[in-house]
Amino acid sequence: MARVYNFSAGPSTLPESVLQKAGAEIMDYKGSGQSVMEMSHRSKVFDDIIKEAEALMRELYQIPDNYKVLFLQGGASAQFSAIPLNFMNGSGKADYIITGQWAKKAYQEAQKYGDVKAVASSADKTFSYIPKTKAEDFREDADYVYICMNNTIYGTVYKELPPVGDKVLIADVSSCALSEPLDISKFGVVYFGAQKNVAPAGLVVAIIREDLLGNARDITPVMMNYKVQADADSLYNTPPCWTIYICKLVLDWIKEEFGSLEAMKAHNEKKAKILYDFLDSSKMFKGTVVPEDRSLMNVPFVTDSDELNAKFIKEATEAGFVNLKGHRSVGGMRASIYNAMPIEGVEKLVEFMKKFEEENA
Repeated sequence: MARVYNFSAGPSTLPESVLQKAGAEIMDYKGSGQSVMEMSHRSKVFDDIIKEAEALMRELYQIPDNYKVLFLQGGASAQFSAIPLNFMNGSGKADYIITGQWAKKAYQEAQKYGDVKAVASSADKTFSYIPKTKAEDFREDADYVYICMNNTIYGTVYKELPPVGDKVLIADVSSCALSEPLDISKFGVVYFGAQKNVAPAGLVVAIIREDLLGNARDITPVMMNYKVQADADSLYNTPPCWTIYICKLVLDWIKEEFGSLEAMKAHNEKKAKILYDFLDSSKMFKGTVVPEDRSLMNVPFVTDSDELNAKFIKEATEAGFVNLKGHRSVGGMRASIYNAMPIEGVEKLVEFMKKFEEENA
């Protein structure tokens, strides 16, 4: 069976060359006589894998030396608790900007641990834009400000960071990780679940400024204590070895195929433009996000009827364009066009959309 074009928001499509390499090495990784899925996380072979993954991550993101790179478990959702437990430890206050379901869930979880304020929200228009904020919106004594950089469900992204001054900025970048350059020095913490743009599900990468470590609350579970994880070089317990290995292969692919995140961004911009240009010209399909806040990674769109949406999704699936159904809170369709989605996939989707529009006008 031929491979489909997979527009899933996560777990999402992976580069075919990465899948082929993993397949070739699945029985015998580099002459070790074993699969990465079988080997000890304490072995020299795996130690090389995790160190290479960290080195590549540092190189591509140009991570400053005073930041730790951690390979963790629990999904991005576990960090919703870990972040206040580790960092809401001064005034006991934190400010959150609510730009979608994941930011809202993080905000709700943090409320269990202190004085948490929603300083801005775009819920009034179904999270179809990024709310503008001013420096005075944030409390002077807030321990940190939290944002979700790219909103998978709603297709919005921050083009400019909020004006937080010298306050610690924490960002969930799960659905835009490694899609473009990011100045890590502007953040106290950047973290991402890997299953959208980096690797299969099961891995979280956290990039944390070292001076923020070591102040976790006494009640913090040991597995959520970032200092414990940093001191153990992400090997406090058995890490998700296979997922870290795939992460390394994806990082290799970015470096070999594109050379830098600047080139990765240019590729993603070219790809997204094909779809957005069609949506802007179509009489049947329309995007749901204000143009200035459009994501390069997640593109939600609709027709003017639920029946037509359902027909499009059914016929698209039959034609090999899968996982285009939008999230239930938005409806319609959503094409997630992460790094690994080839330009050809977007071009063929647009061809199919044009044909569908002609046949159903």
